[in-house]
Amino acid sequence: MKESERRRILRWERGSAPCESTDELAAEEPLEIRIGGRPVSVTMRTPGHDQELAAGFLLSEGIVRARGDIQSARPLLRKDGANIVNVALSPGVEVDFGRLTRYVYAASSCGLCGKATIEAVHQRFPPVESDLRVGAEVLLSLPQRMRDAQTLFGRTGGLHAAAIFDAEGGLFVLREDVGRHNAVDKAIGHALLKRALPLDRRLLLVSGRASFEIVQKALAARIAVVAAVSAPSSLAVEFARESGQTLIGFLRTGRMNFYAHPGRILL
Repeated sequence: MKESERRRILRWERGSAPCESTDELAAEEPLEIRIGGRPVSVTMRTPGHDQELAAGFLLSEGIVRARGDIQSARPLLRKDGANIVNVALSPGVEVDFGRLTRYVYAASSCGLCGKATIEAVHQRFPPVESDLRVGAEVLLSLPQRMRDAQTLFGRTGGLHAAAIFDAEGGLFVLREDVGRHNAVDKAIGHALLKRALPLDRRLLLVSGRASFEIVQKALAARIAVVAAVSAPSSLAVEFARESGQTLIGFLRTGRMNFYAHPGRILL
């Protein structure tokens, strides 16, 4: 599996004739996640850290809560080259496959109102409690620290990033992917497999916008502070307010917007 691939292209600049060249592109391939050999999800992702992605997905769906719930997470080698990670759960961990299928469908449909969506998530993940405090200057330094650690983005320019930091700005983990939700799953999956949960003393920074799904995944990992370099959605703001999470948007040089629970930020 390759995280990126080179392709021949035609490059043009004003004042010059077109010329043949090559460009490095972020790879995008499907990954099927299975539990005990049973398919539960297919996502388009950038290859790499697939076991973390599967673990983070199962954490955010409420299937697992701790490292001990996962016996193993292994890629399946197939002659047709399909990308599959099979997760074996520990004895006693039960899965309601019907609820999982219905929830994944409902979360991506427009037929479920925001309030019902929030209530459904809170049945599995209660609001977070954390005494974490982060200085404003630390927050302002994080986008550049994240950008400096994005090695694949530097080569392709086509990836989202999710980074988890401590209150002093120390980087715990950074993951990149063509899908912003996959990047978050990989980051929290890393924490799960490293037995670092809960993450109530750390914060999450994403390179794009903050959607409801990203804030919900952060809650599953008990992350109390979520920041984004771009805008949050309206449902993300509503969810963060009801989940006790600090939500920050437009975190850029010298400024930021607070959308929920700003008291954790030392100004």
